[in-house]
Amino acid sequence: MRAVGGTVGSVTTVLYPGSFDPIHNGHLGIIEVASRLFDEVVVATVRNPQKGEPLFSLEDRQAMIDESVAHLDNVKITMFSSLVVDLARDVGADFIVKGLRVVSDFEAELIMAQMNRAVSGVHTLFIPSDPAHSFLASKLIREIARFGGDVSSMVPAPVAKRLAERFGK
Repeated sequence: MRAVGGTVGSVTTVLYPGSFDPIHNGHLGIIEVASRLFDEVVVATVRNPQKGEPLFSLEDRQAMIDESVAHLDNVKITMFSSLVVDLARDVGADFIVKGLRVVSDFEAELIMAQMNRAVSGVHTLFIPSDPAHSFLASKLIREIARFGGDVSSMVPAPVAKRLAERFGK
């Protein structure tokens, strides 16, 4: 193991939570950056009732994430239905990681980060998305795919395949 913070043998684990319905190249970019910065990345998918009825089940989303990050040996996948801070504690996460596309993401995520810190002490780190992916949103990808549009350049190959199967394209 590499030394982190000057302590030999110490491992830094981060939690990247989200609905990932479906995971897209912007999400994948955040995971790849986090996997280079930290020893272990736990990607956790959740059913977010604020986002309406999901297109894919938690199990399907977990499988798509797993297939999409197969090239990263320090990434683990899980799902949860609890508070993010409880999951962070359960997986031993030192930090929560969130991706930022635009200023409005920062406003919403900052409030959540401050709330998470207030109730648990866990800090949130923000990773800006690659500008080439800053327009990507799962909701828009679902809509384009539903109406027969080509989203293959916006999502990992396993996701493009599942979207094509789902919508018969």
